[in-house]
Amino acid sequence: MVTGAASGLGAEVSGQLARFGAKLMLGDLDGARLDKVAETLRATGAEVASLKCDVSRESDIARLVDGGISRFGRIDIAINNAGASPPMKALVDTLEADLDFAYAVNVKGVFFGMKHQIAAMLQQDTGGTILNVASSAGIGGAPKLAAYAAAKHAVVGLTRTAAAEYARRGIRVNAVCPFYTSTPMVTDSELGQMQDFLANASPMKRLGLPGEVVAAMIMLCSPLNSYMTGQAVAVDGGVSAL
Repeated sequence: MVTGAASGLGAEVSGQLARFGAKLMLGDLDGARLDKVAETLRATGAEVASLKCDVSRESDIARLVDGGISRFGRIDIAINNAGASPPMKALVDTLEADLDFAYAVNVKGVFFGMKHQIAAMLQQDTGGTILNVASSAGIGGAPKLAAYAAAKHAVVGLTRTAAAEYARRGIRVNAVCPFYTSTPMVTDSELGQMQDFLANASPMKRLGLPGEVVAAMIMLCSPLNSYMTGQAVAVDGGVSAL
């Protein structure tokens, strides 16, 4: 199960999972783009179901989880990838609406996702794996993105809490924390005009590539990675080492 699957990291990781033979239940608020991604994956032979989904609404998340179970019988891997950021502003200029928006998508989406995914995984004899997509803004500061940073710190906190609660039940929960990556969330926003400036903040002096982040996501979800849980893994070109 992948949320935010219509573009960016969500579409990229869905394609990679399909290449490994996964059966996919995909959700996204953009139903038209989601349908295109699903059709592209089906053309490769993948088994794919999709559903338009607003992750800030618990009923939508419940339908997505139920749809996956109805179609495929179980959920082994869940990736809570859907995310959004309000416009860049100084903290003192940030509105309550900006904070509400950041929390609705980034925090509620992860919370509701885990609530229903874990409930399903508890019924399985082998547990499951959950990966939440946080951000380097979830483990460090993010000037002019206070609402987004607060939301992504909350994602890391939720990840660690769920991991501690359900480790004995065979459910692993981790988070990936990318630096700015060349996805539409960056390139198609106001950040797109600042790519050289943002790249300079990384010791590697460049933005991340979607495939580089997805490689880490696949590692975190792999059944071979069976003793890692509760971790917030930075994929940031060395930013967190500074």
